[in-house]
Amino acid sequence: MCCIDKSVMAMGVSFPTLLFCCVLRYAMAVMNHHVCPVENWSYNVTCTDETAKPGFPKTCCTIQDIPLISKCGSFPPESCLFSLIGNVGAFMVVLVCLLRYAQIIEHRNHCWLNTSGLVSGCTNALGLVMVGNFQVSHTILPKHSSM
Repeated sequence: MCCIDKSVMAMGVSFPTLLFCCVLRYAMAVMNHHVCPVENWSYNVTCTDETAKPGFPKTCCTIQDIPLISKCGSFPPESCLFSLIGNVGAFMVVLVCLLRYAQIIEHRNHCWLNTSGLVSGCTNALGLVMVGNFQVSHTILPKHSSM
């Protein structure tokens, strides 16, 4: 029981860390002109080639510049951070599934519902790894097959 308490505590600490990484990835995408900032919601249909200052966000935004989760992780260097977040998140999903599986086995005998929950959780983690490692702008087929 002691090991389960420590692992639950580690998961509680890792959530703010993953949230910080997501905010950092968004900030990197905005500063590298890959997406528009959230506060700039006046999207234009036509924009001329913009010569924005390095380190400052875009001012003229089109529909392709909406800050979607996959769009913020499509280009380097934020794509590396996006892959890292996906892999760590998949590991956490597998860890939670295994802990829950062990907890139910401890209280009951083997149950088909418990085993199917473990299998579906691991399948979801595999899909998360595929979504995190295959960026939408480079490899479309593996990304859409995992969704």
